[in-house]
Order: sequence, then structure tokens, then C-alpha cells
Amino acid sequence: MNKDTRLSDVLHVLLHMDQVDAPLTSEVLARSMGTNPAVFRRTMAGLREAGIVRSEKGHGGGWRLCRPLREITLLAVYQALGSPNLFSIGNRTRPSDCLIEKNVNAVMEGTMANATVLFARRFGEITLDQIAPSDPVSVELHADR
Repeated sequence: MNKDTRLSDVLHVLLHMDQVDAPLTSEVLARSMGTNPAVFRRTMAGLREAGIVRSEKGHGGGWRLCRPLREITLLAVYQALGSPNLFSIGNRTRPSDCLIEKNVNAVMEGTMANATVLFARRFGEITLDQIAPSDPVSVELHADR
């Protein structure tokens, strides 16, 4: 099964954006995510709606952060991406009178709910400035893939 890397990709891009005092084009940022500009813009739409980034059209336009990294949590970015599923594990969904199936589903639902709460709590505590490198790094965006 393929992993959803959008959160990791977007965090990488946001940290690089913070190091540049100029708008960055969709083409440049998409290349660093290993995707095309149209997919990049769709991915960033939720972040724009959440007030994390803004985009400017035209010559000299591009993407910029709207707030300092210390005001952006991992949870805010995750939610702006549409809160992708954390787990690929799921319950059987067909209706059943089987007590074993009901017990299995209850245990799985409770455990997954607890894990989701823990995830949200921890991601709400971490701001992007906490994961940014302390030493300046090259601002040249690169294609990692």
C-alpha cells in the first residue's frame, strides 16, 4: 500500500518557504515535492483557506507564508490537508449479529479513537519553528525523488 506523504511533503515546503523572503512559484515548489504544479496547487488550497499560506498571481507572484512558523502547528497543517486517514486498519462493515465481530469492532474502534486523540494532542503541541533547523540551510529547493 502506498503511503500518503502529503503532510511530510508540505511540511518540507513550508520550512523552505520560511527561509526565503520572496514568493516561490508553484513550479519550484512542486518540483521539490516531486509532483506537477497543478497537483501542488490543489494540495496547497486547504492551507490557503486555513490562512497558512497565500498565493499571488502574475509576474513576481507565487506562494508565501501568512504567519510565522511559531504560530503554525503540525495539527493545523494536517487539518488543512483534509485530515487524511491515519490508519489503513478498519472494521468489517457488513451488518452482523455475531457477538465476536461486535466485540472485535468495539475494541478496534476504541483503540483507534484513543490513538487519534493522542495524535491530535501531540500534533497540536508542535509548531513548525520547533522542527525547523536551528542553523540556516540552503534555501535552494531540491527534488528529493
